[in-house]
Amino acid sequence: MEKIIEEKNQGTPLKLEKDNKNTRNLYIESYGCQMNFSDSEIVASILAQEGFNTTNSLEEADLVLVNTCSIREKAELTVRKRLEKFNAVKKTRPHMKVGVLGCMAERLKSQLLEEEKIVDMVVGPDAYKDLPNLIREVDEGRNAVNVILSKDETYGDVAPVRLNSNGVTAFVSITRGCDNMCTFCVVPFTRGRERSRDPHSIVNEVNELWVKGFKEVTLLGQNVDSYLWYGGGLKKDFSSASSIQKATAVNFANLLELVAEAQPKMRIRFSTSNPQDLTLDVIETMARFKNICNYIHLPVQSGSDRILKAMNRLHTREEYFDLINNISNILPDCAISQDMITGFPTETEEDHQDTLSLMEYVKYDFGFMFAYSERPGTLAARKLVDDIPEEVKKRRLSDIIDLQLKHSFFRTKQHLGKVEEVLIEGTSKKSELQWMGRNSQNTVVVFPKENYSIGEFVMVRVENCTSATLLGKAVGYSENN
Repeated sequence: MEKIIEEKNQGTPLKLEKDNKNTRNLYIESYGCQMNFSDSEIVASILAQEGFNTTNSLEEADLVLVNTCSIREKAELTVRKRLEKFNAVKKTRPHMKVGVLGCMAERLKSQLLEEEKIVDMVVGPDAYKDLPNLIREVDEGRNAVNVILSKDETYGDVAPVRLNSNGVTAFVSITRGCDNMCTFCVVPFTRGRERSRDPHSIVNEVNELWVKGFKEVTLLGQNVDSYLWYGGGLKKDFSSASSIQKATAVNFANLLELVAEAQPKMRIRFSTSNPQDLTLDVIETMARFKNICNYIHLPVQSGSDRILKAMNRLHTREEYFDLINNISNILPDCAISQDMITGFPTETEEDHQDTLSLMEYVKYDFGFMFAYSERPGTLAARKLVDDIPEEVKKRRLSDIIDLQLKHSFFRTKQHLGKVEEVLIEGTSKKSELQWMGRNSQNTVVVFPKENYSIGEFVMVRVENCTSATLLGKAVGYSENN
């Protein structure tokens, strides 16, 4: 639940330029968070070296892969329906192989391969480098599986292709796994323990993206603030590191500084933060560098201390308020977004009101809000009864969404009359005559195209707004061009 789920991107088949040397076609769909979409780029890069071009036509595919998510039940149900579709196509293309990647693969390996027999291959999130071997196995008529979780795999040596990219923005993974055992979350079980990627490989990837014309990167991890590089290995083993390793360790604030200094004209974002790990040095680093965007996705999940404890969130309501106050003091223009779960087991009306009052205090710019969905394998599923009726969950979720819409409109109105830098990402969905981009606070800005182009930084005067979008007119180029 920590990661942002972009609904419009769910199940999008990924396609890149054809290499005439390759003779087989890969069809790959991704579901879930940005980490899964980033992983699909890694997979496509690995398989491009094995003779596969990507295709967005299922009927042309020799290999079909679906990169899955276990965070919400809806995602699993969607994937199961897609697997049924894939198997229907297999009847006309019997040589076609179907594989399941990612979190759902790790969790349901036996069910998918042996009981239901609906796939040929199951590959966990740490086993993508083994894909060439696994494909050879299925080519020879055997099922193949590798869901072993690694202590050191970060894919830092794989240069991911940029699939369906706008050529302007890109994701760069900096950590894998998670050590925060939130009771509602499957990620520690499906992606393993937390380990960080070598900072030099991260900076090199950012530099390469700049050379290719990208203007913005988002540093990506289950919990970016927990980034810690001391030569490799799990974060939990840092206490056993040598004195030299500890003295030369790179934390997230250090990494932000390295990336910002490497490309001063490239915008830097990051996601996702965890309140217990977001430290003042990160906020201070953001304030020192103009190219680090003034936006933090800061999931809180609940406004009730009692529910936070039941979720094993290692922050209290008051500690969260202190963090919000520090951000406001150091970065007055910083936008903050949330993840919120309503209807967690035992949640009372008083707990629900605590959540609403927390939202009133923060007034988030936007948010990602969900009714609690019990996920098999989590501590909550094993220890707690899902005892909140669906109609109560829906009503409370409606309360939260309505309040967030009110706050989003309050926040967008604060931009009226200001001239803000916008990075043009593409044409507006509503008009071919307008560009769409985002400001530093991650708010969408729409304005007439005139003579400006995709990938340019433009100064836009904000003249109107909705609860989600700023409307304005360009007044010139930014000094960033």
